[in-house]
Amino acid sequence: MRAAVITECGRPPSLVHRPGPTAGVGGAAVTVTAAPITPLDVLCASGTSYFGAPAVPYVPGVQGVGVLDDGTAVWFPTAAGMRPGDGSMAERVVVPTGDVVPLPDGIDHRLVAALGLSGVAAWRALTWRGELCPGEQVLVLGAGGVVGQAAVQIARLCGARRVIAGARSVRAQDRARALGADAVVALHDGEDVDSLAGRFRDAADGPVDLVLDPLFGVPAAAALRTLGPRGRLVNLGSSAAETAPFDSATLRSGSLRVLGYTNNELTAGERAATIGLIAGHIRAGRLVVEHESVPLTEVAAAWTRQADGTATRRIVLVPGDGSDDGAGHG
Repeated sequence: MRAAVITECGRPPSLVHRPGPTAGVGGAAVTVTAAPITPLDVLCASGTSYFGAPAVPYVPGVQGVGVLDDGTAVWFPTAAGMRPGDGSMAERVVVPTGDVVPLPDGIDHRLVAALGLSGVAAWRALTWRGELCPGEQVLVLGAGGVVGQAAVQIARLCGARRVIAGARSVRAQDRARALGADAVVALHDGEDVDSLAGRFRDAADGPVDLVLDPLFGVPAAAALRTLGPRGRLVNLGSSAAETAPFDSATLRSGSLRVLGYTNNELTAGERAATIGLIAGHIRAGRLVVEHESVPLTEVAAAWTRQADGTATRRIVLVPGDGSDDGAGHG
């Protein structure tokens, strides 16, 4: 079979031919139909993540979509790059039977792969950690990313009365509007907390109840100032900065909550249930994300675009030449 293999930390994977894996007791063999390249894949392969440097060589890919030998379509996670073992960026993979999540017939495998764990993070951060209630006003930071795109739509699906999106590029701002944001605020490098907080407040219809924050830094500090009494900010990333300039008065005056979120806290059952919810909305056409299909044979160039930040949408590796639409497998 063909597989993308990391042979040296910090370098893109190479396409190699190797024997296909054999499923033992408790394992499920999956023929992969779609495998996304995510920031976590690149981080793990860099050798600089908090998981430590991975043992090489290994096949990267922390999640994927495929079909079992009986034709059942499934989503699956892996621990590639975090623990020894191979991931999804290959034509075949073996994963624990208990980890596979069956998918509806006819679903777009590439869209499921593109959302995947990012969709899980957005859903759980809003509904479980953030305790989103119908009728609340939500501010989504980083709305141009996959988590942010998902969050704008999920907030709507869960009954938010108003959704505000913060995004940097014009493309991302237009995308947020198309996905249902009621107002969009441009994020600029070097902006101070006071001015950005003012623009967030201008876009809001009264106090914000919940902020979803994959950015941290100045955007998070500014968003915190828009929260009404007992408002919540859920942080699940630090793509803007590792620290944020919060002030005690803002936190105390509104009895605000700043909460952390990670998918690593979920049980396998919670993760599977959330994937099931996301798949249902995908199947019904209520949940989408921008993505592009790239043949597995072009993995090195695609990986480099993800690593250097030039990818403008989620990259999904597919078998063959990538020319079909990815729907209806299995």
